[in-house]
Amino acid sequence: MPKMDLGFLLHAIIPSVDSAAILITFLTCLAIAASILPGKVVPGAVLQDGTRLHYRCNGLFALTLLVALLGFGAYMNFISATVISDRGFELLSTTFIFSVLVTSALYVAGCRSRNKSSSLKPHVTGNLIHDWWFGIQLNPQFMAIDLKFFFVRAGMMGWLLINLSVLAKSIQDGTLSRSTILYQLFCAAYILDYFIYEEYMTSTWDIIAERLGFMLVFGDLVWIPFTFSIQGWWLLHNQVELPTATVIANCIIFLIGYMVFRGANKQKHVFKKNPKTHIWGKPPKVIGGKLLASGYWGMARHCNYLGDLLLALSFSLPCGTSSLVPYFYPIYLVILLIWRERRDEARCAAKYREIWVEYCRLVPWRILPYFY
Repeated sequence: MPKMDLGFLLHAIIPSVDSAAILITFLTCLAIAASILPGKVVPGAVLQDGTRLHYRCNGLFALTLLVALLGFGAYMNFISATVISDRGFELLSTTFIFSVLVTSALYVAGCRSRNKSSSLKPHVTGNLIHDWWFGIQLNPQFMAIDLKFFFVRAGMMGWLLINLSVLAKSIQDGTLSRSTILYQLFCAAYILDYFIYEEYMTSTWDIIAERLGFMLVFGDLVWIPFTFSIQGWWLLHNQVELPTATVIANCIIFLIGYMVFRGANKQKHVFKKNPKTHIWGKPPKVIGGKLLASGYWGMARHCNYLGDLLLALSFSLPCGTSSLVPYFYPIYLVILLIWRERRDEARCAAKYREIWVEYCRLVPWRILPYFY
């Protein structure tokens, strides 16, 4: 039996022509939608050379249209609603290979680039592994599409499409439960919120400062959609019945997490656009004319991470406590965000110097007030 299971797994993860076609069709449709659909054009951060990119934030329109077309196609039996859940491992391996190929192409193109702009100037350290992993260009483009912004959009949409396909599979198999509905609603709300406030993504560290290498390509195209959906896959094969009190508690955790996550990110984004905008009805407290110390950012230096962690926990709690597998995402996120927080602290200390020291004195807590 173990040999049969292993053989089945090995067969399941081998990419197929169909899985490659699904991936390429999805990315092509998304690229076309990104290019032609109307949307708010948002200016990005000013780069070192004084230039700035502009992003067309039409992700919500594109997502709505894509889901509507897929729903219509499934209703008319043009495609199967479970096509993704039926080929999960295939699509995972196909997307991983695609990420490797894209990263390699970016590396070669970057090394050959003679562009001197901040967006495309190659930053080659001479360490092949480092440059391939972290990337050598800040904002590479393909057919006038900013790939960094495009890939994170594809990952978030892919996460929702995987969830919807798993939901269709659970309905088809007759295993739909309150736990599954709760997980699906939380994730759908989070993903829709991302696209409603998509312009806020333009002021995040990943977009502003990280170069595009395997770390971001893999993270966006593989890690986000395929690991953030583990809870859905797990519930597909494990029945969990939650009492009403647990459901209510889970909803409260989700709402608190969302309030902190969205509120903190909105405050930072608004402050960057207009440093005089009131926070919670009062003029903002600013350290050294640069660092916001009001609202959520007066409670903890990385308060948005707390919101992230509570949301991740709320995605897993519908799975109960019988297994650690559905808790992979929040456990991983705790490790990642503590590492990122330490990295951010070091970068900010070097960048802002005495201003950062004053900020740390005024706001002593890192993520969770009065605890950490």
